[in-house]
Amino acid sequence: MAGILDDLDWQGKVYSSGWSTSRGGVLESTEPATGEVLATVGLADAGDIAAAATAAKQAQPEWAAQPGPLRAALIRRVARLLEDNRAEFERWLVREGGAIPGKAAFEVELVLGELWEAAALPTQPWGHLLPVSEAGRQSIAKRVPLGVVGVIGPWNFPLILSTRAVAPALALGNAVILKPDAQTAVSGGILLARLFELAGLPGGVVHVLPGAAEPGAALAGNPDVAMISFTGSTAVGRLVGEAAGRTLKRVSLELGGNNALIVLDDADIDVASSAGAWGAFLHQGQVCMTAGRHIVLEAVAGEYLDRLAKRAENLPVGNPHTEQVALGPLINERQLANVDRIVTETVAAGASVRAGGTHDQLYYRPTVLADVTPAMPAFREEIFGPVAPVVVVKDVDEAIRTANATEYGLVAAVQTGSMERGLEIAERLNTGIVHVNDQTLNNDAYAPFGGTGASGNGSRFGSQSSWDEFTQWQWVTARPQAHGFPF
Repeated sequence: MAGILDDLDWQGKVYSSGWSTSRGGVLESTEPATGEVLATVGLADAGDIAAAATAAKQAQPEWAAQPGPLRAALIRRVARLLEDNRAEFERWLVREGGAIPGKAAFEVELVLGELWEAAALPTQPWGHLLPVSEAGRQSIAKRVPLGVVGVIGPWNFPLILSTRAVAPALALGNAVILKPDAQTAVSGGILLARLFELAGLPGGVVHVLPGAAEPGAALAGNPDVAMISFTGSTAVGRLVGEAAGRTLKRVSLELGGNNALIVLDDADIDVASSAGAWGAFLHQGQVCMTAGRHIVLEAVAGEYLDRLAKRAENLPVGNPHTEQVALGPLINERQLANVDRIVTETVAAGASVRAGGTHDQLYYRPTVLADVTPAMPAFREEIFGPVAPVVVVKDVDEAIRTANATEYGLVAAVQTGSMERGLEIAERLNTGIVHVNDQTLNNDAYAPFGGTGASGNGSRFGSQSSWDEFTQWQWVTARPQAHGFPF
């Protein structure tokens, strides 16, 4: 079957009112598993961002004026095109991002959910008829688009973490400038641009400009951009928020996590260790929702460690494009160096390696660390690698204190034999998301998603949350005829 990028002159270009040569030059998209060059894509600079913002601002009013059902129909066409071409998208996610095929298929399924939920937004009520203090006067509150929305996407789940902002923003009448991460520019941006182009989105409404720090800073500071939706590290998120604040634009920050999986003494330890392995090692641990701290009551800690280590030792690591593996490569050498540093420093501080702790090129073995304390780097830092630090605590109160002993507040999970006990603990955890008798990696397109503290500024994503994110209220009153006032 022909792919949607076949017979298209897209390499070395960006999508901005059509496919065009960028001012910032080009970059090579490489396969982390092999180093092979997969494609050449256009690299945006600040000038590209400025031109795109001007074009998007001009195109947005006409797009917003389209009836809601027409905008909804276009989003549905995008979803059908993705369904028809999902194998191509999954292949790019595997090769460009180092995902195993199951993760890639899961990501595409999540994107389809986001598209269908976004398509439902334009046909929902857009406002309220308000009460009035005098007869004949009309008072309404209505939702209106923000204008131009800037979306800065990450490399780890590039397609879903772009789509969850791009699709609802468009559905609600905004124009969008998407800056995908340069490391996954095709799977996180170019493919998405092509979908909207094939679906018939008018020119100038969507711009896809891959790049690194320079175009991101330009997007955050551009006065024609009304909102920034950023997903990425906490360190960069703080810079984005600062830059966006100077133009008083709305900013949505979905940042890092140092998430706790709490294992109680009444949990099924075999099931809990399965949840722990999945939560810690999926996509090589390169997920903001990864179970980065395994907090286990001492009564079951020995059994949990044994079972978790055994699972880690049995997970195959290799090239996900050519081998049947559970873990692929880390995204780049810098990420590898950081993971290895954290493990090395934690072991030097007194922790012990129960599984893994070694790597071959970018392939880092799934690693289980025992004897971890809250003072160690593996507890304090977001690792973003396949490492499961296990902290042993005496009781539930200590487990909760330990889980809350972080600046992050994205997600936590509790493994227990009593749902009621788990829900009681959930009320005491300082996170935006809690899962009882599950692992930390969950996402539903219709549920509010987001964290607190260093994990971001609230639940910014999810079907109904999109109204708050990508529109603003306008209060409108009208009288049949004007009247005078006391002076």
